[in-house]
Amino acid sequence: MPIAEELHDLAIEIAREAGELARRRRTEGVEIAATKSAVADIVTEADREVEALIRSRLAERRPGDGFLGEESGAGGGESDITWVVDPIDGTVNYAYGIPAYAVSIAAVAGYPRPESWEVLAGVVFSPANGELFHAARGHGAWLDSTRLSVNDETPAGALLATGFGYDPATHAGDLARIARVMPLARDLRRGGSAALDLAYVAAGRLDGYFERGLNPWDHAAGDLLVTEAGGIVGGAGPGDTASNDLIVACGAALYERLLTAALNPQV
Repeated sequence: MPIAEELHDLAIEIAREAGELARRRRTEGVEIAATKSAVADIVTEADREVEALIRSRLAERRPGDGFLGEESGAGGGESDITWVVDPIDGTVNYAYGIPAYAVSIAAVAGYPRPESWEVLAGVVFSPANGELFHAARGHGAWLDSTRLSVNDETPAGALLATGFGYDPATHAGDLARIARVMPLARDLRRGGSAALDLAYVAAGRLDGYFERGLNPWDHAAGDLLVTEAGGIVGGAGPGDTASNDLIVACGAALYERLLTAALNPQV
């Protein structure tokens, strides 16, 4: 079996198990374990437990691979493969009982930064409704057994999604960016999970997505879903790659206009 398909199948298996653990812990009640970059940036005990499960399963099956997780950080490996993991993307939603959260698992080749990596496999699993978004490089993006395709025609304006950082000092800039982008939009959504927003772009449920302040684990799997569904993922990083400064994801017909509006304070 080609390596991308092998990694894809393993990511699906582990994401389902991890998602079931997250769902079960949510029904039992959520305990806030700590805050991170700001008071609003929380981590739950379930985030840590789910990531530990994913890391353990990967170590059992592929002990030579590296790991980059939101909660437990990086661990080097002997192979060229690194697993980039967000155990519960949308933790605030999760803590409040809003079902828009997901397990995000990607396998990347090369140095695990968006400007350097090649994403080989990506899975975004939504435990609350059982939806599994998945892709292997070169094999398309799928929702369960349905092949996905981005929207490329937006005659009434684009349905867009975005998010906000936890640091209040960044909110004015985020709001200014939204003002620049709104002339392109039919409407705007703020779902609270970057992984799900990207999966929804791949599925045609959103026309595009933009956000500042994402970490690699927030969008690694979603990047592949969008590109395998025929879309473009880029931003403000080197060579127009997605970065902490900006990520933009949408179909080709919208991409340059959305990127220009999101980047340029003169627009």
